[in-house]
Amino acid sequence: MTTLGTSGLILNEKLMFEHSDPGRKGYSLPPLDVPAVTLPAPLVRNEVPGFPELSEVDVVRHFTRLSTWNYGVDSGFYPLGSCTMKYNPKINETVARLPGLAGVHPATPEHLSQGALKLMYELQTALAEISGFSAITLQPAAGAHGELAGMLMIRAWHEALGNPRAKVLIPDTAHGTNPASAALCGYEVVPIASDGVLSAQTVAEHMDGEVAALMVTNPNTLGLFESEIREICDIVHAKGGLVYCDGANLNALMGIARPGDMGIDVMHFNLHKTFATPHGGGGPGSGPVGVTKALTPFLPVPVLTSGESGYRLDYDRPQSIGRLRSFFGNFGIMVRAYAYIRTMGAAGLKHASEMAVLNANYVRARLEGTFHLPYPNRSLHEVVFSDRDLAGDCHTLDLAKRLIDYGYHPPTIYFPLVVKGAIMIEPTETESQETLDEFCEAMLAIAVEARDTPGLLHAAPVRTRIRRLDETAAARKPRLKWEG
Repeated sequence: MTTLGTSGLILNEKLMFEHSDPGRKGYSLPPLDVPAVTLPAPLVRNEVPGFPELSEVDVVRHFTRLSTWNYGVDSGFYPLGSCTMKYNPKINETVARLPGLAGVHPATPEHLSQGALKLMYELQTALAEISGFSAITLQPAAGAHGELAGMLMIRAWHEALGNPRAKVLIPDTAHGTNPASAALCGYEVVPIASDGVLSAQTVAEHMDGEVAALMVTNPNTLGLFESEIREICDIVHAKGGLVYCDGANLNALMGIARPGDMGIDVMHFNLHKTFATPHGGGGPGSGPVGVTKALTPFLPVPVLTSGESGYRLDYDRPQSIGRLRSFFGNFGIMVRAYAYIRTMGAAGLKHASEMAVLNANYVRARLEGTFHLPYPNRSLHEVVFSDRDLAGDCHTLDLAKRLIDYGYHPPTIYFPLVVKGAIMIEPTETESQETLDEFCEAMLAIAVEARDTPGLLHAAPVRTRIRRLDETAAARKPRLKWEG
């Protein structure tokens, strides 16, 4: 397939299947110098029907070309709200590639993998200190997986007391995966409204003996701190419930405040959000979970422990919720997070949070007045605007598409749902004032365009290889090419 670019050039957008030519190969082998052996049929893979046949240069050029069309945190500012697309220091990548860490097999016996076990144990200890929890499991493979682990432990705790209870309270400012995690554990999800932040009175009105837990995100998805969290936790605990905190926004609190000290019982970490491990592409990820002392018997097995004989994986945990995944977790991601924590130190981690909050409020100060700010509360790590004041019948999607023409990946849009036409911006601590100024100037320029030349926004993007897509059709009818 070829398309006409905005410059008039024909752009080569063929799929690898369309480059394929029968008989073409990307390798050459010397003549066989040993007797030929016919393998048993069950050991021989059948040919893949329709698999492309390409030369080495075809393959290299195809993927190199695609890489130049890609956008990532190493190539530019990536202001995705609620996703914390912070720069990943390359020292972390170097450490993760050290032979003794990159080459260790997950089935290596404990006495031969003491170095890897020590690293994981020290990472657990650091996360516990940062968050204020008694114990950590590193096993979950992502944030949502950590949510599931946490809710399973909450259910197991209630079952051990004789009643798993039936309901979980989830405010409208929580992350979108929270209801799914609660439902997967067999709970009825009870949504509760907030006015930007959750009030203790609202929680008290919903809290009864059938509520197993409250799932709260703090700071919440509007980028606001739940200022009544201590009182809220007391209310839930008084009725025999537990409080689960989605720790995705820990990047605003790290080194400043500890969720465990606020009364939180369970919290998952997103290592990619707070501790600068890679994000995106479907993984691998890591979503450790911290718990209070009362919940430690229910941690997934194996539990990593330390003693006189060294580090070991303990499977003798009769109240455990069981194993959540193969082996112990995505070790390479743990190495990167460990390197980040050790490199930054306590003072560095605190400074990162302070700068994340400062940068978000700098963007807020520069754009407030031009873009509608639905909640006046002080922002933390991110700021949420709406499209209410955009002129020219322009909406959030038009703004996002026009930002691409200015060279920026759009921020998160239309989320959280409590804000109509939401524009959710999280600059993180790794961006300079110059970068933020350039981004804000682009946003302000687009606001002027919406007023004076709204057609530009309606047609955007106009400077890209492919113009605006029908995103609904792209999601429901993806273009697939596979024959045979």
